[in-house]
Amino acid sequence: MFECFRVLALALAALLIPAAAMADAPGPTVQTHDGPVVGAALPDGLTVFKGIPYAAPPTGPLRWTPPAPPAPWTAPRPATAFAPACDQPTGPTVIDAPRRMSEDCLYLNVWSPPHASNTPGGGAPVMVWIHGGAFTNGDAASPLYDGAQLARAGVVVVSMGYRLGILGYLAHPELSAESPRHVSGNYGMLDQIAALRWVKANIAAFGGDPANVTIFGQSSGGLSVVDLVASPEARGLFAKAIAESAYTVSTPALNTVQFGQPSAEAFGIAIQKAVGAPNLAALRKINGEDLTNLAAAAHYPPLPTVDGWLLPAQTVEIFDRGQQAPVPLLVGFTSGELRSLRFLLPPIPVTAAEYERQVRAKYADLADAYLRLYPSSNIPESVLAASRDGLYGWTAVRLATKQTALGQPAFLYYFDHSYPGEQGHVAAAFHASEIPYVFGEVGTNTRLPTYWPPPPTTAGEVALSRAMVDYWTSFARTGVPASATAPVWKPFGDGGAFMDFADKAIASTDLLPGMYSLTEEVITRRRRLGTQYWFANIGLASPPVPPAGN
Repeated sequence: MFECFRVLALALAALLIPAAAMADAPGPTVQTHDGPVVGAALPDGLTVFKGIPYAAPPTGPLRWTPPAPPAPWTAPRPATAFAPACDQPTGPTVIDAPRRMSEDCLYLNVWSPPHASNTPGGGAPVMVWIHGGAFTNGDAASPLYDGAQLARAGVVVVSMGYRLGILGYLAHPELSAESPRHVSGNYGMLDQIAALRWVKANIAAFGGDPANVTIFGQSSGGLSVVDLVASPEARGLFAKAIAESAYTVSTPALNTVQFGQPSAEAFGIAIQKAVGAPNLAALRKINGEDLTNLAAAAHYPPLPTVDGWLLPAQTVEIFDRGQQAPVPLLVGFTSGELRSLRFLLPPIPVTAAEYERQVRAKYADLADAYLRLYPSSNIPESVLAASRDGLYGWTAVRLATKQTALGQPAFLYYFDHSYPGEQGHVAAAFHASEIPYVFGEVGTNTRLPTYWPPPPTTAGEVALSRAMVDYWTSFARTGVPASATAPVWKPFGDGGAFMDFADKAIASTDLLPGMYSLTEEVITRRRRLGTQYWFANIGLASPPVPPAGN
């Protein structure tokens, strides 16, 4: 059901350089723990390394196992071409898709600024990007995620591929029986942890500081950041975290029913039957690309699993207990998240009377508070806002609230910027629209997806992007987002402070008053009842909200 997240699956063609053509070309050489790699140097001194293996190919008997170390090598290995994207569903799409896909996809890319190793303190800050795509689609090689501009701001940038869909998240009783820990699923998350361990072991050779790593991601990449902050197994692998448009959803438990969801293993058995495989051995024999498409056609929903080990509990519970990583956090969302994700919306009532009837039927004693926030005077906008807040707004404010309670600085943002190209697409401040500004890809438009509404190349747009690059990279450097050309960004704990990215950065307080308290009450009641999940059942898609004190 997550196909529309393919807005994050973007073109590779403009960046792919055949490795054979580069094998004899001179380039910077770095000795990793696995062997030497030869990258490319740009005219301004930036160095780029693409397609470095951080784990063995997860194919054959290694399918659905934790990532294993790559085979070492001795001859210099060309690192000038992106590796294939991880297998993901194929089919018609209105946006650019990866040019190459493979089950052999556990590779990463590194951009280093000139003289990075000369940074005071022993290396430049490191930013590790985790792409989005609903754990179904996405590609670290997308031109949208090019790390060059961030690297020019003085950080080392790393991006990675990680297993997606059924290949990345299948839980199954037979897989659990194979595991020494008696768990299964979460292979994509294990890939992310393996990449972070590679960074810790190798990034100093690229001029980075292994003690100053920031993980950042958007959408399911943002949820991945939240899960890594929650996971004991990722502890010590990063010092800061940035979650853009993350959504904290209830996720299946390994072998028990929770919050109205079947167990992850039950999902695994169901998908095994749906694709026509009698057992795990038969599943392993199906070609990775074919299996990915079969599972997607059967509506397999890839999500991390609460397995008692990698994810000991629901992430909301881990944050409530204060058991998450004690690191500075930067979080936020866009004002128009659901404008490009309308498949998540329920049918929109035509009349105010019908709208209010549905709200009162679903929200009971909370209906008046709901209607104050999402009135019937503009029903389409209220439906969009309620769904946005129930998914992304609540998550961002909750993360900032819980990290502040832990004694860590948390910084909240609201990306409310729009421009004529977006408005013409009825997609103002749409899901992921902040990414070109964060990566400094505003001003040229040559590296955006084919159907991405390009931001204007005006001084104001470039200045907004420059401020966001400053904020993100300074947060990676010091734990405090700062820009010499934009306002001071105060921590959320300072009176509910947040940064509003509109036509320019505007420091403000008390984001969307009443939004967080309403959704927190709804989710609290669902959690207490224990039989309702929370994800797309927000707003008018909601089942009746349990009564207070149930």
